[in-house]
Amino acid sequence: MTATDAATPPVAATPATAAAWAVAEAMVMGNGCALTVVDADLAVAEGALALTRRLDALWSRFRHDSDITALNLAEGEPRRVDPLTCLLIGEMREAHRRTDGDFDPTLLPTLVAEGYAASRVEPGLTTWLPLTAQAGGDLDGIRIDGDVVTLPRGTTLDPGGIGKGLAADLAVAYALEHGATGALAQFGGDILATGAPPDGDAWRIGVEDPFRPGEHCDVLRVLHGAVATSSTRRLRWNGTDGGEVHHLLDPRAGGSIRTDVQTVTVIAGTGARAESLTKPGFLRPVAEYLAWLPTQDAAALVITADGTMHTTANWSDFR
Repeated sequence: MTATDAATPPVAATPATAAAWAVAEAMVMGNGCALTVVDADLAVAEGALALTRRLDALWSRFRHDSDITALNLAEGEPRRVDPLTCLLIGEMREAHRRTDGDFDPTLLPTLVAEGYAASRVEPGLTTWLPLTAQAGGDLDGIRIDGDVVTLPRGTTLDPGGIGKGLAADLAVAYALEHGATGALAQFGGDILATGAPPDGDAWRIGVEDPFRPGEHCDVLRVLHGAVATSSTRRLRWNGTDGGEVHHLLDPRAGGSIRTDVQTVTVIAGTGARAESLTKPGFLRPVAEYLAWLPTQDAAALVITADGTMHTTANWSDFR
């Protein structure tokens, strides 16, 4: 997971009252991360963040000793991995099916070819890929037998945003399992909130205006769920042809998605699900996307280049 898949991030609003809560903060997965726990001490929040550091060590495409790098370099040979890596791959395949291929975690060769091989946070860490790697890999051909995973030759994986979303899911689950009655995880552009909020009402989450950094364009009230934002504005660089590119890739046309959509914010039941459901918002006509998303038990806000805010019919349920 990189520091850069964080879009213009939603920001958790300050609790209205000081119930028994604690916050741990750290740089994790290339992002500034915060974990708030209710009715639990700081050690629980720090334990949840420690879990996410372990996930980063397992899933980072920039770390040469990670499970993901081992799988990407395996050239079709089986590799034994952590069970949490198997869970991540299962989420990837489910997200690919859910979005009819709009979410595709096998586009890493294109991303590297366009110039995004090194970590933006730790430039000394670089993605390694075999010569056989090809964008548009065979997700259905991945074999998982217990903790042994075999990727088809040429298929490589990029945890990207879905890894960050799943990490938020697991961090919050850890906090609840260790006694917290409520928890909120904020990892860059991903937020997951569940259980009792500090003010006893709802978790209040502000969505940052992509045109006015530091200001909110909307504030949400979430009892349980995730809020994820992806953006074409945050991570941009000059590609191999000299033109400006960004990290959101078109799985069919190749290269950066060409769209006037600036940000897509999705509310869904889990961080992994919310992350994957942002991607179709950049690929489909806005009206079509907004009509489809509630069928996935999710809501969305799409902001286009002219500053117009487009929302699903159920977005108002969270205001």
